[in-house]
Amino acid sequence: MDTPTQTHLTTLRNLLTYRLGELQADLRAAEGIRPPAESGEVTDRKDEAARLVVEEVDVAEEERGRVEIQAVQRALQRLDAGTYGDCGSCGEPIPLQRLLAQPAADRCVACQSAFEHHA
Repeated sequence: MDTPTQTHLTTLRNLLTYRLGELQADLRAAEGIRPPAESGEVTDRKDEAARLVVEEVDVAEEERGRVEIQAVQRALQRLDAGTYGDCGSCGEPIPLQRLLAQPAADRCVACQSAFEHHA
């Protein structure tokens, strides 16, 4: 493996590791500040509806965070296995610019686009 490739892989591993730490900290913080379901306060229907909307958004954000954590962990596993940077669908190399923008990407742009249109 040439030096520029090793440098890129080190940079990408650092990006993935940093992002994993961010996501895990965000998830722990979100779980720690979740208010109790019943606070005993008297509320009207608008207050209750607003609380439910905020709660649904919080749950969706936490789920998105969990999904991204799994994607980052899989990318780190691919790095360890030596398969990182290869498209999981077509097997072709994923361009470095895509990996720098989306380090956990497991498909090239064309395959990701096809996947999203069929999902």
